[in-house]
Amino acid sequence: MEVVIDTYRTIEGKVESQFTEQRSRFISFAFPVSSADEVKEHIAAIQKEYYDARHVCYAYMLGAERQEWRANDNGEPSGTAGKPIIGQINSNNLTDILIAVVRYFGGVKLGTSGLIEAYRRAAADVIQASEIVERFVEKDITVLFSYPVMNDIMRIVKDMGLNIASQDYGQFGHDSQPGRLFDCKTVIRTRLSNVRSVQERIGKLTEAQRTPDMIIA
Repeated sequence: MEVVIDTYRTIEGKVESQFTEQRSRFISFAFPVSSADEVKEHIAAIQKEYYDARHVCYAYMLGAERQEWRANDNGEPSGTAGKPIIGQINSNNLTDILIAVVRYFGGVKLGTSGLIEAYRRAAADVIQASEIVERFVEKDITVLFSYPVMNDIMRIVKDMGLNIASQDYGQFGHDSQPGRLFDCKTVIRTRLSNVRSVQERIGKLTEAQRTPDMIIA
């Protein structure tokens, strides 16, 4: 039996942290993000606010499977900034997160090892200051049905602790039953690992009705 992993770790909200190392000031930010476009918006805003900083380095990780990521050194020697930042994201098993570090150069060169340690610390500090939360990967199940089935659907939602993402009333059709119209369209949101159980429960309800009053779209 295939095990579905539908949880992931991320942060609750924006956090800021800073420290000084040999007169260079490092200001780090952590943001919860869900897309590369969000990342671009945050980086653009930081670069605009800290326009006089020498570097704005960053790394991000996206998706529950943690497969979409990027690390950017922004002018620092290759591998000295983005890599230690993404390393801290990985060490904490986080995703849907952006960490950006602003550096104001203080006139003293830190060297390769010093830069790596400074950016590692900047990322570690801002993660430590963040509230880490566990999220669920969710999936929407659309159910079309006629009014007489409403109470049965709502009982399933309550019994299984499901969420109603949306509910509409009118005349809704589906290609699997040409010409057949349903009174209600409900979108049920559930954890990914729970999808099959929800579908089976609704399927049994359909069988019990013995009439085509419902369909999982």
